Amino acid sequence: MIFDGSFEFAPVAGPCAGFYPDAFALIEGRNAGGSAAAASPRPAKGQTFGEPNFGTCMVRTTDHRVEYPPAAFLREDYSRRQAFNADNSRFFVFGSNGYWHLYDANSLAYIHVLDGLAGDAEPQWHPSNPSLLYYVPNNGGTVLYSLNVETGARQTVADFSGRLPAWAQGAAHIWTKSEGSPSADARYWGFMVENGSFSTLGFIVWDLVQNRLVGSRQSTYRPDHVSMSPSGRWFTTSGFDGTWAWSPDFTQKKKLHHTTEHSDLAIGADGHDLYVSIDYQSNGGDVFYIDVDACPAVPADATNPPECPRTVLFPTYVNGSTTALHISGKAYARPGWVVITPYGTALSRDGTMPWYGNKVFAMQLNTNPQVYELARHNSVGVSPLAYWSEPQSSTNRDLTRILFNSSWYGTDQTDIEAYLIQLPHEAIR
Repeated sequence: MIFDGSFEFAPVAGPCAGFYPDAFALIEGRNAGGSAAAASPRPAKGQTFGEPNFGTCMVRTTDHRVEYPPAAFLREDYSRRQAFNADNSRFFVFGSNGYWHLYDANSLAYIHVLDGLAGDAEPQWHPSNPSLLYYVPNNGGTVLYSLNVETGARQTVADFSGRLPAWAQGAAHIWTKSEGSPSADARYWGFMVENGSFSTLGFIVWDLVQNRLVGSRQSTYRPDHVSMSPSGRWFTTSGFDGTWAWSPDFTQKKKLHHTTEHSDLAIGADGHDLYVSIDYQSNGGDVFYIDVDACPAVPADATNPPECPRTVLFPTYVNGSTTALHISGKAYARPGWVVITPYGTALSRDGTMPWYGNKVFAMQLNTNPQVYELARHNSVGVSPLAYWSEPQSSTNRDLTRILFNSSWYGTDQTDIEAYLIQLPHEAIR
């Protein structure tokens, strides 16, 4: 599932068909769009418009007051979850009523509620079949399902009951705690295993192709979330004891971070697994990445191993400014790139906004990264108590469609819609 660098420049289809002139090119650089534009009225659903700072094509994709009332919002679920299916013909969003909703990604028509999915069902699109997704019962169960979103046919693709180690016989919740993903080819899945009281029993790695347990480790520690790396070579646990990469058989580990922060796993230009995160304890509040494959491993039971070497992408502590942010590393067909979405950015001491503030941008993963700023997200009034208004952005596999959330200058932090940034195929490569 790793992109080999060859592709055809297909014309832009869907909502932004005909928007871009043949000579269009993104402007590379930081603060390429200059100062933010004045607040504008919320666009109508389906209304295509040019982003005033960067010239990209944008469109509002949802209308929660009409399409599935009484949902208070319809939003892109999370930056670590891929919203678009394999051929970019469908996307899903999460509603305030706890249901998942399917849309036509080209016409933006609302299709239906995804049958059987509720709450933390952790949906993951099949990597090549655009009609299929995988999901678990709410908060995880002891099975993994597939769902044909067109026909509604559901199938059990993995039943963990009776196939786990003795320590896991009381398993009731097998899940990633809502923020994990399988490998890019959906073969390897990593899960935390909990009993009926959500107490941790341990961790497992499952091979969906061979339908077998690859490895397991008993543990009582409950991390913030777990995930597989895109290659399937590493299983990660992310918690306040640190973020760790484990070999699938749990014989080796690597320390990626001393804590857990908003982060994602991505594919590097050389095909290596990369961990991308922020370090608020560093002098610069650095956003950085780690080459997981290149980092030396230690035995699984080693104590106090050093953190892996990191490459700093940019500092966020700029003349007194600070920011929160989310990272999407799901552009598997554009290795070496992530989408970053800072929000709640504080002004610098001189009253200016730092270059990265409150916008969506694509960043290259190397020592001298290129940056393409794509849009200001216009989601305001975000605070730690306003989680649903966070403008989390999710990229599709080829980095041509990015779905993000916005309150669009509104003060009602539950009145949230999903917006699309659509790019030409050759815009970022």
